[in-house]
Amino acid sequence: MAIFLLYLFLFLCSCTFLYLFFLRFTLHRRLSLPPGTFGLPILGETLQLISAYKTENPEPFIDDRVNRYGTLFSTHIFGERTVFSADPEVNRFVLQNEGRLFESSYPSSISNLLGKHSLLLMKGNLHKRMHSLTMRFANSPIIRNDLLVDIDRLIRLNLDSWSNRVFLQDQAKKITFSLTVKQLMSYDPGEWTENLRKEYLLVIDGFFGLPLPFFFTTYGRAIKARTKVAEALRLIVRKRRKEFEENINNRKKDMLNALFIEEGGGFSDEEIVDFLVALLVAGYETTSTIMTLAVKFLTETPLALAQLKEEQEGIRAKKNETESLEWNDYKSMPFTQCVINETLRVANIISGVFRRATTDVNIKGFTIPKGWKVFASFRAVHLDKDYYKEARTFNPWRWQNKNDISEAPSTASSQGNTYTPFGGGPRLCPGYELARVEISVFLHYLVTKYSWEPAEKDKLVFFPTTRTRKNYPINVHRRKPEHDEL
Repeated sequence: MAIFLLYLFLFLCSCTFLYLFFLRFTLHRRLSLPPGTFGLPILGETLQLISAYKTENPEPFIDDRVNRYGTLFSTHIFGERTVFSADPEVNRFVLQNEGRLFESSYPSSISNLLGKHSLLLMKGNLHKRMHSLTMRFANSPIIRNDLLVDIDRLIRLNLDSWSNRVFLQDQAKKITFSLTVKQLMSYDPGEWTENLRKEYLLVIDGFFGLPLPFFFTTYGRAIKARTKVAEALRLIVRKRRKEFEENINNRKKDMLNALFIEEGGGFSDEEIVDFLVALLVAGYETTSTIMTLAVKFLTETPLALAQLKEEQEGIRAKKNETESLEWNDYKSMPFTQCVINETLRVANIISGVFRRATTDVNIKGFTIPKGWKVFASFRAVHLDKDYYKEARTFNPWRWQNKNDISEAPSTASSQGNTYTPFGGGPRLCPGYELARVEISVFLHYLVTKYSWEPAEKDKLVFFPTTRTRKNYPINVHRRKPEHDEL
């Protein structure tokens, strides 16, 4: 009897496998799907994708399939059937048709950790409203008049604590987290902010894990940490709401206050908490990575570092040692902007964006069925095929003599708008200029206060996000003021 049941089980498994294979084959034929393979049942090709992104060069996952199937191919990752796009035109089409043919849709692990009210997951009019609010808060006049003074102060505060050997990636994350908390809630660095940051590290680690909520999994630990973060923020929101209602003349100029006074407000505490969680992630992880990688690439490119130093020392020479940077100083850093652009091009923190088709979409002779996800790979968005061979070559001079290299990233392109490091369309990153200012101020004080050399060899990896494997340890040496060196 046992043998019969075993044979029956094997027979049913075989039938199921053949049925799924036939279903996939007929689906490709009937809907003119982009060619590809869905890999293993349930897992799909998720493990192959993760394995590739844990190496220095994740592109073979895309390149191997592009060579076999073309720049649009079907796959199955993170539990869903997905069309991978390595085609710049298709990617622009997807980004520009947000809200019409596509909607934002990320793996459940990310969605659950950010919360349903996060800006990344909002849709429709609510997203437009919150995106517009964030853009207004992080625009040039606000940065110039309100935020720059704290950016300058907090960056110097962190750098002044450096001595001997530092892990640059960790220090950059401390800087950007303190800046983001200050801008969102007016809190200066302290024990509370550092404890919150440590919980955030656990949350981010769970972004691309399998969503298994067991306490011993990375995702399970991330869920627990997210609960702690949300509770800490909830207490702040309740306290500030009470202060806002009772003391109308003592309102802080931060994002939380902007949420309270937004016309047609009525945001619940839970909506505000989710919104803050997502903005903390966006401001913390992305900007700190670009800071770190800019220093790494400059260190490996001495001519670029020398030119950046010359630019920044020229600005510092017009000021005394303790004088803060002003808006005009930031606008006098053209080569620094070239360095930032090139760092974003070579190794952006985000490898692409997820969207879900809200209807059947016909493009380039293929059909993307309603409900399927599209992953618009920034490998194609950032890199023009004419110079793909030098994709990993750090060359900031390519951006010289380009107009408005620090302006709106959707238009500041030397490759026919294929360069969109901050996204595009309705989901253009609202903090793109704020990030540029923070990175520029950081580089200014780093090169005018310190010299350094790598303490160890370090490599880039791209999972769960772009980062250096060892947090980029460097040996730092404080530079003496020029008049002391003479």
